Amino acid sequence: MKVKEESIKYGNVVLEKSFNFSVRILNLYRFLLKQDRSLEPILKQILRSGTSIGANITEAQNASSIKDFINKLNISLKEARETEYWLNLINASNIIDEKSFKSLQADCKELIKLLISIIKTAKNNSK
Repeated sequence: MKVKEESIKYGNVVLEKSFNFSVRILNLYRFLLKQDRSLEPILKQILRSGTSIGANITEAQNASSIKDFINKLNISLKEARETEYWLNLINASNIIDEKSFKSLQADCKELIKLLISIIKTAKNNSK
């Protein structure tokens, strides 16, 4: 299974990467659901957490304070870690091919690293 990679330009790396990751998660959901409807409960979980990352990053762009900004990004980080769990589960269960898994896993890990870095920087700048 090839999860198509789309690209959108926001002028903000983490926004772009999270949006593109959300598109890939949505495509994964649709593809795997067509393969096996019994996977729907797990697929809904990965769909929810995987698309929530970008939604919370987008919300953070209009945060009312630095504390609110950091809070929204922490929520994104939690959702990214949850998505990483679901990706590992569907990989360990042989539901996804190795190439797609590794690509999605790499994107998820990159988002996690970006979020950690942005949160640390925001915390240091707020002192």
